[in-house]
Amino acid sequence: MSATIAAVVIGRNEGARLKRCLASVQAQVARIVYVDSGSTDDSVEYARSIGVEVVELDRSAPFTAARGRNAGAMALRDSGDMPDYIQFIDGDCLLVPGWIAAGLAHLEARTDLGIVTGWRSEIERDRSVYNAICDFEWHRPAGPIEACGGDMMVRARAFLDLGGFNPQVIAAEDDEFCVRMRKSGLGIERLPLAMTRHDAAMTRFSEWWRRAVRSGHGFAQVGDLHPDHFRPERRRVWLYGLALPLVALAGLMLALSGAVLAGLLVMIAVMTGYELSWLRTMQGLVRAGLPTREAMHHALYLSLSKFPNLIGMLTYHWRRWQRRDMNIIEYK
Repeated sequence: MSATIAAVVIGRNEGARLKRCLASVQAQVARIVYVDSGSTDDSVEYARSIGVEVVELDRSAPFTAARGRNAGAMALRDSGDMPDYIQFIDGDCLLVPGWIAAGLAHLEARTDLGIVTGWRSEIERDRSVYNAICDFEWHRPAGPIEACGGDMMVRARAFLDLGGFNPQVIAAEDDEFCVRMRKSGLGIERLPLAMTRHDAAMTRFSEWWRRAVRSGHGFAQVGDLHPDHFRPERRRVWLYGLALPLVALAGLMLALSGAVLAGLLVMIAVMTGYELSWLRTMQGLVRAGLPTREAMHHALYLSLSKFPNLIGMLTYHWRRWQRRDMNIIEYK
């Protein structure tokens, strides 16, 4: 008997992007569940109008991508006809033709794998520097990997055995799930194939900033659950987002208190630290294939991101200390 697959699409007020997403999925997958997180547009009505099964999340609990994906998988399970594999895809993405067949074939041939993923790219990469940053962020080396994004093909039985995604994790929930998948003994692999095309639609600095805040929240929350994961990212945020600014502030206080030379030397040392970090980042981006001018620009944003990352990390620790709900941080 041939392997079966279904798709779970999640979204919230995606509008025309959801319509394009569902059309691309319907071209490759017969069975689709769309999970809606409180949309106020016509997403739910449209999905039903084209024959897609819809699950509307209860608005009384915080919305998370993890909760949405789990609800879609549970709808498949509760139908009594659970597929062998589930393709998860976000509603602001398009499924690239041929991906489903390739992913299925690979998972069928490799029983040691629990997840396969491919390359995601931006539909309008050159519309803004923020889209370009996302596009570069998506393109990572193929082969065995530690974690991947939410667009993934998963072995359904393994998904159920692990209890799905952690619904309390509001960012990097895909990383958290992947860590547990690897701990269960099943591997994760990125195929050297295009999988999805994403529409970040980020055109404003404020959107990029909020997205970086959300990333920082993910670093802290997933790092709290799995201390070895995101450890380098957390260290860099603490160093460049908090420690060096505090040292610079100490230098300023020295200068204001009369020790002008000592204070200036401290502040120069701090600035040199940031410049060296930017230079190393820029050189790494060039080695990865970015043109020098673009790498310089990207490196500036990556260096700056440590400050919103810090806000996100502190937000998580404050929420945890206060025992508050881990509400999503939306950037669009």
